Amino acid sequence: MKKIFISIIALFGIFNAKAQENTNSEPSKKLTLEEVNLVSSYYKQDGNNSAVTGGIGSEKLTDISNSIDVVLVKNDSKLRKNKFTFDLGIDHYTSASSDQIDLKANSSASSADTRFYPSLGWSRENETKGSTIMAGVSYSGEFDYQSIGANIGFSQKTPNKMGEFTAKFQTFQDQVTLIAPIELRTGNSNGGEHDNYGTSGRSTYAVSLSYSQIINHNFQVELMTDAVQQTGYLSLPFHRVYFNDNTVHQENLPNKRFKLPIGIRANYFLGDQFIFKTYYRYYTDNWGLKSQTFNIEAPVKISPFVSVSPFYRYYTQTGTKYFSPYQEHTAFDDFYTSNYDLSTFNSNFYGAGIRFNPKNGLFGVSRLNMLEIRYGHYTKSIGMKSNIISLNLRFK
Repeated sequence: MKKIFISIIALFGIFNAKAQENTNSEPSKKLTLEEVNLVSSYYKQDGNNSAVTGGIGSEKLTDISNSIDVVLVKNDSKLRKNKFTFDLGIDHYTSASSDQIDLKANSSASSADTRFYPSLGWSRENETKGSTIMAGVSYSGEFDYQSIGANIGFSQKTPNKMGEFTAKFQTFQDQVTLIAPIELRTGNSNGGEHDNYGTSGRSTYAVSLSYSQIINHNFQVELMTDAVQQTGYLSLPFHRVYFNDNTVHQENLPNKRFKLPIGIRANYFLGDQFIFKTYYRYYTDNWGLKSQTFNIEAPVKISPFVSVSPFYRYYTQTGTKYFSPYQEHTAFDDFYTSNYDLSTFNSNFYGAGIRFNPKNGLFGVSRLNMLEIRYGHYTKSIGMKSNIISLNLRFK
């Protein structure tokens, strides 16, 4: 990962030098580097409702994440702004619950994994017409899960440039490796963790619509909605479900799911020092799960180059009709899960960030124009808790 960071910084220097060659006032028609973001985070959680062991057992997990976001810009002969984005993320986690896929092992291969997720994006903005078209592709891969995604979209500003409508279509085509709990493996499997497991597919199709409006100099709002259809294998094969007759089964959920979230975002600028960012979302699906999210963040500028952003999010959820705790499912249930992410619960997430963006750069690097550190603490009403700290560096 260190080598990747060094390569990106070197790439930044090369493109930055080329960008300085163009001293004309008109937009450059050369490919130039606009921005690079480097983000690292550390996440740790604990709880006692692991779905791997049927809704009981340790949920201890740690995750170290690193990502790079590179933005390149080029104006074409019609002075349309073409933006190219490249994202690369690598996560490495250790999980006590995944380790229990094989109950006999003290430390199995499932106890840790690495996820690799690159993506490419492109957009073309016509400032004269106020329109933008966009497209992108993505990939995510780890030991038991592979996903390929693609998206297209467009946006159109109103004639006075105060409002903007955006529509986007996304699809994800996934393959799930069918790793069953060790006691449920059949056929020619010898019970090892490196058997040649089969796979099953799932497809996700989503249409996203949003409209943003500048009400006045101080107030902006945005309305958002998605329509998401999933089909295929929507369970996780290594999630155990214990019935009331002491038998153990693999999680079994319907092979279709329709999701409908609706949200509103509102930002209010109170002078030059205070911003109030608020967000509300209502969610429902045909599995019977309903939720509401309330979020507020209040960045405060304590100097021209330093700001602090406390935040708070409250989430409440009514669980799916297919959920029951450990040993409460019966043989009459067609579908069943003991995954507490699909149960009824409330959660709180709160913390703060501090951002430094001095005029002349950081640590003697003029193009390193922002450093942000954020910390958050998360609690669920069902006993799970977690902490996350992240660091973001931006070159511009």
